[in-house]
Amino acid sequence: MNFFMFPKIELHCHLDGSVRIQTIIDIAQKEGIQLPSFEKEELQKELIAPLECDSLEEYLKKFSLPNLVMQTKESLKRITFELFEDATRENVKYLEVRFGPLLHTLKGLDVEEVIQSVIEGMREAENCYEIKGNIILSCLRSMSVESAFEVVEMGKKFLGKGVVAIDLCASEEEGFCERFAEPIRLAKEYGYRVTIHAGETGIGKNVLEAVEILGAERIGHGVFIKECAEAYRIVKERQVVLEMCPTSNVQTKAVQHYSEHPIYKFYKDGIKVTISTDNRTVSDTTLSKEIHLINKEFNLSEEDYREIYSNSVKASFADQKTKEWCLAQY
Repeated sequence: MNFFMFPKIELHCHLDGSVRIQTIIDIAQKEGIQLPSFEKEELQKELIAPLECDSLEEYLKKFSLPNLVMQTKESLKRITFELFEDATRENVKYLEVRFGPLLHTLKGLDVEEVIQSVIEGMREAENCYEIKGNIILSCLRSMSVESAFEVVEMGKKFLGKGVVAIDLCASEEEGFCERFAEPIRLAKEYGYRVTIHAGETGIGKNVLEAVEILGAERIGHGVFIKECAEAYRIVKERQVVLEMCPTSNVQTKAVQHYSEHPIYKFYKDGIKVTISTDNRTVSDTTLSKEIHLINKEFNLSEEDYREIYSNSVKASFADQKTKEWCLAQY
C-alpha cells in the first residue's frame, strides 16, 4: 500500500534534528561559520547518524553542528518554515515541533526571542500551505533543574499562541523524573501539556515515573515498557500515548532491527501508538518512509492506518477546532 499521499499527523519531531543540509551550508556561508565541509555530500556524513549507532549518546552527537546555524532570529524562522514546508510535501496535516530554547541563545538571543522566531516560521508556513502546527518546549535533562524553570517561565506568555507543551529530552538516566518534578508541576499549573522522553534506552521504569510523578500525557518513544510490566500496565490502562519513531529507535539500538520494533504489537494490544520521524535529517527519514517501513514489516491494513491517524489527532495538543479539521482530512 502506498501511504505517501495519505493524510498524516506528526507529534514527535525535533527542530534541530530536521534542518535541511543545504540550509546549514547557506547560513554558515552567510554568517561566516566554519563547517567540516561545504560540500553537501560530505556534510551529510557529519549530520546523518548511521543505522548502526552504538548508543543514544552517539546519535545525539549529530545535533551539535546544526545548532551552530540556529543562533539568529532569521535562521530559526527559516529553518522552522522549511520543516513545515517539507512536511506539507508529504501531506502532513498537523505537525508538533519541539526544540530546546536554551540551545539557541549562544549569540545573544534571549529565550523569548528564540520562541517567537520559531512561532513566526510556523505561522508563515501555515499561511502558505494546508498545514497546521504547534510548538513543544524541550528542557534538557543534561542541564540544571533551574534551566527547566527558566524555559517554563519564559515560554508561559506564548501558551495558546503557538506553544502548547513542555518536554524533557536528551540523555536518559534512571530516576530523572524526581529531579524535574517541580518545574514540570509548575508548567502544568500554567497550562502546559506534558510529554516526556522516557523508556528510550532500556529503562522502562522511567515511563512509569514520567506518568506517575510528572503526569505525562504522552511519552516520547516508550519502547522499553516491554521490559517493565508495571509501566506497560499503566500506559495501557491510562491510555498514555506513545510517540514512536522506528528508524531512530533502530539507530540508537532501542531495538536491533525494524522487525523487532514493538509498535505493532503494542497497537494490537490496545496501546495508543503514533508514528513520527524524531529527526528528519539525523535519521535521514520522512514520515512517509517511517510508515512504509512499519507497513513493510507488519503489513498495516488501511484500517490500521486510519485508526493510528485518528488516535494521533486525538492525542495531539491542538485545540478542538484543529482536531476536527484534521479528522475531516481523511
